[in-house]
Amino acid sequence: MNLPNKLTVMRVILVPVFVAVLLTNCFQDTSKWVALAIFIIASLTDLLDGKIARKYNLVTNFGKFMDPLADKMLVCSALICLTAMGKIPAWMVIVIVVRDFVISGFRLVAAETGVVIAANYWGKFKTASQMVMICLVIADIQIAPLPLITVAFQYIAVILTIISLVVYIADNKDVMKDAD
Repeated sequence: MNLPNKLTVMRVILVPVFVAVLLTNCFQDTSKWVALAIFIIASLTDLLDGKIARKYNLVTNFGKFMDPLADKMLVCSALICLTAMGKIPAWMVIVIVVRDFVISGFRLVAAETGVVIAANYWGKFKTASQMVMICLVIADIQIAPLPLITVAFQYIAVILTIISLVVYIADNKDVMKDAD
């Protein structure tokens, strides 16, 4: 288990901690800030694990599979919690989660044919925009123009989610042909 893979596992472990802090108010008035800090730390592990893996040639099939899955766990957990808290429209979360299910399905089909599909740049842009949007929503700073910027990032995240899905399917359409 190399360092990038340990960072990915750490991100997975941080997901339930983040959810518990965000939903339980266990730190009273500072809970959202503690949850935000946990989310940022978990998000930074995503940035670090990829950079370290590529720089030191530590890319593994485990990392190619688990890194995007860990991202989905973190982002989807946050989005579901924020929807339950009434902070993000449910339709946006549905678009994001459905995209993730479709991509996961593609990865499973590819894995059956012995192909491991790594994330592409559109997927990385999508993930980054979602993480920024989640940070803005959690922070919920009501000083102009931040509420407008937060809403703009919600739409940017959804648009990049759709674009990344279309590009992903187009780039990997042969996977479905090979699965027949």
